[in-house]
Amino acid sequence: MRLPLAVRHRIDDARSEVHVSAVSAIEITTKFRIGKLPGVGALVRDFEALIGEYGFLPLSINLGHARAAGLLESPHRDPFDRLLIAQARAESLTLVSNETVFDTFGVSRLW
Repeated sequence: MRLPLAVRHRIDDARSEVHVSAVSAIEITTKFRIGKLPGVGALVRDFEALIGEYGFLPLSINLGHARAAGLLESPHRDPFDRLLIAQARAESLTLVSNETVFDTFGVSRLW
């Protein structure tokens, strides 16, 4: 799925600080491995270098993120989403996603 033009413009804006979560790396590489994202082979092979080329900042998962994700009061069970929500809340970041479920967690979402 391609990002909408408005989202790409916001990411491309030199004033935007873009963080890429380690959670996204796990999810993308897992989906590639099982055949759900066949077109991302180049990204999977050199994730860190490509992220750096675009000037994006890596966002590691820390213990606080993990604890907050586990404590989220919600029936939403997807561990990737829970970690992204916890990171966005802890770091005051905007999530880039088309998943409206994120809106119920009080995080800012672009898309």
